[in-house]
Amino acid sequence: MWAHVPESEDLLAGRVTARRVRTGPACRARMPKELLVSRARALVPPVLVLLLAAGLSACGTGGPAAGAGASGAGADPVTVDDCGRDVTVQAPPQRVVSLNQGTTEILLSLGAADRLVRTAQWTDPVLPRLAGAEAGVPRLSDDAPSLESVLAAEPDLVTASFTSTLAEGGVAPVAAFEELGVPAYLSPAECGKVEVGDTDGERRDTLEMETIHTEVRDLAALLGEDRAGEELVADLTDRMDAVEPLRTPDGEPVSVMYWFANAESPYLAGCCGGPGIVSRALGLENVFAEQTADWPQVGWEAVAERDPDVLVLGDLSRRSQTAETAAAKIAFLESHPVARRMTAVREGRYVALAGAELNPSIRTVDAVEKVAAGVRDLGLAD
Repeated sequence: MWAHVPESEDLLAGRVTARRVRTGPACRARMPKELLVSRARALVPPVLVLLLAAGLSACGTGGPAAGAGASGAGADPVTVDDCGRDVTVQAPPQRVVSLNQGTTEILLSLGAADRLVRTAQWTDPVLPRLAGAEAGVPRLSDDAPSLESVLAAEPDLVTASFTSTLAEGGVAPVAAFEELGVPAYLSPAECGKVEVGDTDGERRDTLEMETIHTEVRDLAALLGEDRAGEELVADLTDRMDAVEPLRTPDGEPVSVMYWFANAESPYLAGCCGGPGIVSRALGLENVFAEQTADWPQVGWEAVAERDPDVLVLGDLSRRSQTAETAAAKIAFLESHPVARRMTAVREGRYVALAGAELNPSIRTVDAVEKVAAGVRDLGLAD
């Protein structure tokens, strides 16, 4: 049943909220092992089917999940609501595979490095404070891994930051993992998005920090690390509370454009994703705020016409599109016949952010702090 669980009242006086977490017997009937293996053969090579079948445990009829230690013994199942879909673990996972940098950095922040068996899809170096913990976790790939390589790690939980990761054309659809008995968790920042063309989806609702807090609490609940989850949420909240809106000397808002990647047809932030949190926190005016897509592609003529005060540039270490690094973006801007006419380009008004800081994650707070400092350093706000 669903229970309202007080969140760390003894830890964080005055920050008590309720989280919907289902605990207790939540075991649903699982398909016979023979049928499970039969379905797995359609997805993976025979040798991996054997490995996976050996590691899977039938609910109520076997031992703990592959690799589970004593910490899982006797634990109640936990279920979280993930975009209207139940994700249940029978005991705290011991072999987690994280398929995107955003969920990986949350898991590392929760102290779960020893339970992370593989990671994948990195746009940037890991947060410096997490580098030591991450160093001991093997990477499947800096890009999208194959389903076979994920299953070879024998996960008892898979996590992802983006719908495209857990979909056809990504690593595998959620249904594929569920059929194999592997719980798959997707960031709630993706809930309610409508996939439209190449825009990374359009949002029905404006993303807020509370959704990122929900992701932290969900993952903490699944891992049995609620205390660490509340401590992380408290830190993020305190840092956001310390932020003050920026204003130009004449009291007008600073206008801004966020460029993630691609020189020929740039992906620029719309109103309502991670950069929207940054803009609202700092009182900035996103010149493409009318766009509900997370990253619509916009022509340079339209950008130059709006002439933003500051250009926030993604500084990515991946190499999948043109103009990934901030340096490459600046070189392009200063040589492009239209873009170089913008005031921000002529006066060198750039703020660089890691790609992971432009995507919704715990690093959204880092983005807020860095943009605030960058705009002040440019002399555009007190």
